[in-house]
Amino acid sequence: MQNDRRPSSSSNKSRSAAAIWPPLRPFIAAEARLSARAATRPWTSAVYEFLRFGVKQGWACLFGGIAVALMLLTWKFYPAHAPLARYDFLFLCMLGVQAVLLATRLETWEEAKVILVYHLVGTAMELFKTATGSWIYPEPSLIRLGGVPLFSGFMYSCIGSYLCRVWRLFDFRFTDHPQRRWLIALSAVIYLNFFLDHYGVDLRLTLFVLAALLIGPATVHFRVWRVYRSMPLLLGLVLVSLFIWLSENIGTFTRVWLYPSQSQGWAMVSFAKLGSWFLLLIISYTLVSLINRPKAMEVRSIAAEPEREAA
Repeated sequence: MQNDRRPSSSSNKSRSAAAIWPPLRPFIAAEARLSARAATRPWTSAVYEFLRFGVKQGWACLFGGIAVALMLLTWKFYPAHAPLARYDFLFLCMLGVQAVLLATRLETWEEAKVILVYHLVGTAMELFKTATGSWIYPEPSLIRLGGVPLFSGFMYSCIGSYLCRVWRLFDFRFTDHPQRRWLIALSAVIYLNFFLDHYGVDLRLTLFVLAALLIGPATVHFRVWRVYRSMPLLLGLVLVSLFIWLSENIGTFTRVWLYPSQSQGWAMVSFAKLGSWFLLLIISYTLVSLINRPKAMEVRSIAAEPEREAA
């Protein structure tokens, strides 16, 4: 990560994304007092920014974190002979969580529409993949299509929700961002390849190269606290893919779904799956970019920018 520059005055005037939720306002005020104290020394400033980064990431992962918690809790405590199947319980819980996020304005309707599209895209792929034996959902349920419990689409929604929220919370700006029409074209071929690879056509290596060429030059600039930091967008997507892969291991460990290699006992998901999640993440990123138009980072020197604190 690089330290870029202090935010412009227009950024300073923007309100915190969390401020739209009234119950959080007292905490925002307390955080403002804490940040003022932390800014008095370099080392406290560094520690505070690190902690702030973690809190923001955790807040962005709200939907996904709830999903992972529910997988763990139902695996450990859900009654084996409950009248409502575990998968159906998970579906109703995640549906309720989505409704609460919208009702409390922690998620916008525009974001919900994109998340729904990704939900449908993921469910369509699930129907094909389970039919071809790529993985299975071993438990019974009523709310399902074929071999796919409908709650599974929420696993894809978690990714879309995270990208929407992290984009807002960190006030993303970009340099050398790829044109969205090329992202759409790449995403379409990626999605098609998830089906073609069952018929002897696997373009993954080519897709990795195309993704690197298209996204490699781009830099994402994000504001943790008072200044913008930056990192290569490609690296950011790889890191998010790694966390999705770790979450997938939790999903299979709790027997929410299983790969054929795990039928006789749990083993870690192959690290090769990281590449599949990376490609799938590009589809999600493209969808989110359609409602969050990538904003260019203003190019100005740090020396020319007067010292000021973020609002």
